[in-house]
Amino acid sequence: MSENPATPESSPAAEPGPDAVAGAGAHAAPQRRRPEPMFPVGTGPAADPAGSHHERRIRSFQPRRSRVSPGQADALRRLWPKWGLDIDGLSRIDLDELFEGRPVVLEIGFGMGEATAQMAAADPDTGILACDVHTPGQGNLLGLAERNGLSNIRVANGDAIILLREMLAPASLAGLRVYFPDPWPKKRHHKRRLIQPEFLSLVTTRLAPGALVHCATDWEPYAEQMLEVLSAEPTLENLHSGYAPRPDFRPFTKFEGQGLDKGHVVHDLLFRRRPA
Repeated sequence: MSENPATPESSPAAEPGPDAVAGAGAHAAPQRRRPEPMFPVGTGPAADPAGSHHERRIRSFQPRRSRVSPGQADALRRLWPKWGLDIDGLSRIDLDELFEGRPVVLEIGFGMGEATAQMAAADPDTGILACDVHTPGQGNLLGLAERNGLSNIRVANGDAIILLREMLAPASLAGLRVYFPDPWPKKRHHKRRLIQPEFLSLVTTRLAPGALVHCATDWEPYAEQMLEVLSAEPTLENLHSGYAPRPDFRPFTKFEGQGLDKGHVVHDLLFRRRPA
């Protein structure tokens, strides 16, 4: 799983040059039209769900383009109205209604969704609110949910910070999962890493007492930062003296395998929200 998402399904056309305007002469270049969005409003993930409603800031994810397969596009068109939601920051989500009373775990960055689907199948009584902006992964996860009869998955499209701050009620989450986020290895990019004191100050307000925070990474310097930042958060307690043994409930992921192939060591961290 990764915080490195793909860009939304459409991008704006280039602005026309001065010679492309109407009446510029016989040799004027024709104006380029913006492409039609892949998913009309309400039928799939929006390109920029929060739009200009919220401030610009340094983000932990880096958009990247990748192709949406026909199967993924079909799953998005058919299943998004039922199991998908855009993070627009305009209204509070009723998690009890959305997940039919199940306790809900927020997963930030799920890649193509295989591990998410495995965890949902292994624990059908827990809802998983899976957040990403990777359009192919969104379609793949929805397809997996349908094929495997997983009614406890919902896919959220957009910025997890806006989701937490604007759309989730205090103490509404039973857990948080962040598996193999982008490590932003260059020092000048460390400010983009998701696991920061400010992020934890926000997310812990949305965790119910006893909620489990589970992070995993194969990037040693990021693991050290995670351990330091999580340990410094007063509302959290470490379930181990340092890093946690790899828990059986976390499936083996493609990103984990890639890290191991490079000789990296995978670290899990398990913290619990203290009683209020």
